Amino acid sequence: MRFFKINNGFIQEISYDKQQDLQPLIEQADWIDAHDPSDEDRQFLSQQLGIQIPGTNDVEEIEASSRYFVDHEGLHVHSLFLSPSEGRHTTVNIASILQKDRLITIREGSIADFRLLRLRARKGQVQSDDVQSLFITILEQKVENHADTIEDIHHQLEKISYTVLEDEEADWEECISRLARLEDSNGKIRLCLMDTQRVISFLLRHLKSTPEQLETLREIVRDIETLMSHTTFLFEKINFLMDSAQGFINIEQNQIIKTFSIAAVVFLPPTLIASIYGMNFHVIPELDWTFGYPAALVLMVASGFAPYFYFKRKGWL
Repeated sequence: MRFFKINNGFIQEISYDKQQDLQPLIEQADWIDAHDPSDEDRQFLSQQLGIQIPGTNDVEEIEASSRYFVDHEGLHVHSLFLSPSEGRHTTVNIASILQKDRLITIREGSIADFRLLRLRARKGQVQSDDVQSLFITILEQKVENHADTIEDIHHQLEKISYTVLEDEEADWEECISRLARLEDSNGKIRLCLMDTQRVISFLLRHLKSTPEQLETLREIVRDIETLMSHTTFLFEKINFLMDSAQGFINIEQNQIIKTFSIAAVVFLPPTLIASIYGMNFHVIPELDWTFGYPAALVLMVASGFAPYFYFKRKGWL
């Protein structure tokens, strides 16, 4: 668990020893961030704060009434955040409880947004007047990181676009695999942005914000709408490159099939001639002919080259 305090308009992390009693820290902390809490940690927080800490199954609920609601404990928001994982992105649900003078977040998994916010807080770069503005700052940081990730996906698509459309030595299977990963990441970013829209809509209805905070929330909504349009563009570009890669694969396969088909046609007449003179009949006029064997060879070669030159003249080769 990590504890943060709002001091002179800035967020500061409270340092403590693992052997230290956590009760005084909980009382003075404005933001309590529980990362991968154990059952004992959840029970301890519940007892100290007098609230019910949601479990993993509660956070995973998809109904709006279970994700955004208000009760005597405060405003409850269960929001999706993006988490990188071995070249792919995953989504992690984070439970947030916004009270009058305290913010509690319960999360599982590594979240780049929180890690970056913590690093900025250590440098004194996170301004906040109260816990409400702190929560809005977390959402703002989330959207900014999504924008950076979308920009990174766009740069990767530019590289894949060159490989697919211009590189003659391209590995099509690798390209399709990379495009599939980017499509999956782009879809999860879009899902997180849609979830953030719902969160802000909920906050605008229930949060008693200052005019500056309301304007910040509306600005975040405008940023989300812009990013949503960008994700739509990325989906279209990914689908175009996917279709192009599959089209080039089909062209290569058709070329191979075309080569085999022409080879079969070229060798068909010689095979027919050889089959005729390979029959075991007693009476075949050419059997006693002195030049029968070389004549048959010449005939087979000529019958093979004839269709080849015909295809060449037609431009099929």
